[in-house]
Amino acid sequence: MTLPDALVRKLTTSTSSSPGSLPGDLLADSCRRVGVAALVFVFLWAVALLINNVVVRWGAMGPPVGAEAFPMPGNLIAGAGLATGIGMLFVARQLHERPLLLLDVGLGFVVLQSFLAALLQWWVPPPHVSGISWLVLIILVYPSIAPHTPRRILAASLLAASMDPVGIAIAHARGAPVPYEGLQYVWVLFPTYVSAFLAMLPAHIIRTLGRQVSAERELGAYQLGDLISRGGMGEVHHATHRLLARPAAIKLIRGEVLGASEAGARSVMLERFRREASAAAELRSPHTIELYDFGVTDDGSFYYVMELLEGLDLESMVEQFGPLPAERAVHFLPQAALSLGEAHQRGLIHRDVKPSNIYATRAGLAVDFVKVLDFGLVKASREREEITLTAPQVATGTPAFMAPEVALGDDIDARADVYSLGCVAFWLLTGQLVFDADSAMTMMHRQIDGTPAAPSQRSELPVPPELDALVLACLAKAPEDRPRDGADLVRRLDAVPLPALWSEERARQWWRTHAPDSPARASVPQLVGAAAPATA
Repeated sequence: MTLPDALVRKLTTSTSSSPGSLPGDLLADSCRRVGVAALVFVFLWAVALLINNVVVRWGAMGPPVGAEAFPMPGNLIAGAGLATGIGMLFVARQLHERPLLLLDVGLGFVVLQSFLAALLQWWVPPPHVSGISWLVLIILVYPSIAPHTPRRILAASLLAASMDPVGIAIAHARGAPVPYEGLQYVWVLFPTYVSAFLAMLPAHIIRTLGRQVSAERELGAYQLGDLISRGGMGEVHHATHRLLARPAAIKLIRGEVLGASEAGARSVMLERFRREASAAAELRSPHTIELYDFGVTDDGSFYYVMELLEGLDLESMVEQFGPLPAERAVHFLPQAALSLGEAHQRGLIHRDVKPSNIYATRAGLAVDFVKVLDFGLVKASREREEITLTAPQVATGTPAFMAPEVALGDDIDARADVYSLGCVAFWLLTGQLVFDADSAMTMMHRQIDGTPAAPSQRSELPVPPELDALVLACLAKAPEDRPRDGADLVRRLDAVPLPALWSEERARQWWRTHAPDSPARASVPQLVGAAAPATA
């Protein structure tokens, strides 16, 4: 049995703050295990029936404990245990969206199973005081499989332990010889009741550990969910606000990656992070991924809370489906340039524009709607106060999409992003990188000294000469020979003549054909190599 992801996230946020309940993740997991516990009982009752009705007749072994009760009423009792176990499996599936009720029903099921076990054990009482009741095993094991709150575990365990006296009472009532008297009953029943109190111990430990994990997964007003991706910079998780229903993605970035590993640099880095994240949060272009929140964890990791996207990044799109026709590339590029253009007007430089940081999404009824990611790692231009999240003298970005001046460590402005977007355009049109290299350092040298080919020379699809020329202008080595910013690039892209337009209907048809399940598939930025310091 599995719980829907939405329910797991709901449980995570709705129960984590309640002092008398289980943490949300633990509650969801415990609900899954109720069915597992029922399956264990089904197996044990089936084994009991098999041994006492088949194996014993072969004479391969001596009579097991309780064999005197078979075939009757042992078969009836074991059959009832088997039937109720199967019934509990069905109930667990039906109540998977009502977890608290399911856990309570599970405890009632354990009491019922204890009654059947006690009835079988005491149907023919042993001739002398010996051993420990089978109920001890049931009472101690179940809370470890499907934990509940300690109080409820104690109440259910005491009821389960009381099934031994009930079994003894039934034996007395039917006239079976019970060879105990006085304090012997205390000796027989004492271990079972002790186990009832001990059952609270695993429940308490599991709940405490669950709360510790839950607390560690809380970032500000958000609760971390399932891991989506992991890379060199850190991790991306599903996230849910504890009060709002909207889904989100949280990117965790390790402080040492950004140069905050030394104690002396930590306070400076925190201030830079706060100011740059605030600047990124001010961006309002619909083509910029929305930044909901940001902060720093206790261990010095930085985190961003972003909108959760549905779609496909342009790197994966080209890798899976090949180069794009010119009209579709020209449909994507202005949207990305509009996002960058707003940042440039605010004096911000993205510095890691690349296909994996540009998403084609389905936003409401719109398709092929572009979102630009990773604006949390921007750098202010010289017109603004010089602030950066990266260590000095470190080239930050992805070498295959890095402007020459970035690779050289020179001062940069908006035209560095224009160069990177030119590399993205080359990738969309050709399915290839502008330059080939076997290492990051070699790639950076070629960005500095290499001469790029025109996209039309490397593409299997027709590329208009005007688009060829504009891409090469974006890839000019000298910044002054490129479009000056994102807004200027949008104007030039609008002037490119195309043999056909990429219409809304063509876009919808593409998504229906190539990614029909996309709306159910959440996508977020992949962290592998994203804005990592360039290395050889």
